[in-house]
Amino acid sequence: MSKTTPSFGQVVIGPPGSGKTTYCLGMQEFLGKIGRKVAVINLDPANDTLPYECAVDISELITLTEVMEYLKLGPNGGLIYCMEFLEKNSVWLKEKLQPLLDDGYYCLFDCPGQVELYTHHNSVKMVFQSLGKLNLRLVAVHLVDSHYCSDPGKFISVLLTSLSTMLQIELPHVNVLSKVDLIQRFGKLPFSLDFFTDVLDLSYLLETFAKDPILKKYHKLNKAITDVVQDYGLVSFSVLCIEDQETMLSLVKLIDKAGGYIFGIKSQDDMSSLMSCAVGADFDYFTKARVYEKYVDNADVGCLADVKNEKEVQD
Repeated sequence: MSKTTPSFGQVVIGPPGSGKTTYCLGMQEFLGKIGRKVAVINLDPANDTLPYECAVDISELITLTEVMEYLKLGPNGGLIYCMEFLEKNSVWLKEKLQPLLDDGYYCLFDCPGQVELYTHHNSVKMVFQSLGKLNLRLVAVHLVDSHYCSDPGKFISVLLTSLSTMLQIELPHVNVLSKVDLIQRFGKLPFSLDFFTDVLDLSYLLETFAKDPILKKYHKLNKAITDVVQDYGLVSFSVLCIEDQETMLSLVKLIDKAGGYIFGIKSQDDMSSLMSCAVGADFDYFTKARVYEKYVDNADVGCLADVKNEKEVQD
């Protein structure tokens, strides 16, 4: 039987190295400070070093090391097997979660980093759909390392991966550029940060490929990909520095809206959060502006106007 009162949580996904485990630790601490009871559930069978206090750990059910050793599978095949095994044993997960949900916990699910699990494999999707029977309302938080913005080719692949994940997982979805404080360590940005967060006219991004002899060969393919992304019109990004309270607050407000948490608030303390969510768009705008000033050097960013002018001359 499901509860009458819904529970809420986040499914934290993203490629390896995007900062999922660090995010879960930071989000657990941040939400705890504003009065929420938070439980972190580790669903990564390869994650044997957990920096956070774990309420439920998939290693009690299965581990990647065991699968690779006994079934002679590689890491990718082993992860897929583990997720299929979890799908077949989803009752185990529900029984572990039910006491937490009954006690009013907000759940963070730390998931594996294998991209295939979210772009076209069904096990992870089916696991989280089954949790809907517990009246658990989830938001997928898709982390992507922000340094991909410095490479137009990689950013286009990020856009396609993000779109595929959104369509496959079928949950309210928030895409996040993580580690924004490190964004310029890998080279200057070809455009301003809001070009990448808002996913503006990608035709200007394609113009930068003319300077790269390798990317220039795949111009038609990249154009086809960007056309698909823009036709759907679903992909945009928030920014996050896990140590920056401003970006954390902005992201929490966005997630609360996406999952409906703000409509289920009961405590008086959270009422102020609900009111601030009403002006969340303005808050998000000014947060991005301050992030831009803090982490992105204006002198080291390409100018969109220059590309526009160059394109007009060529036309």
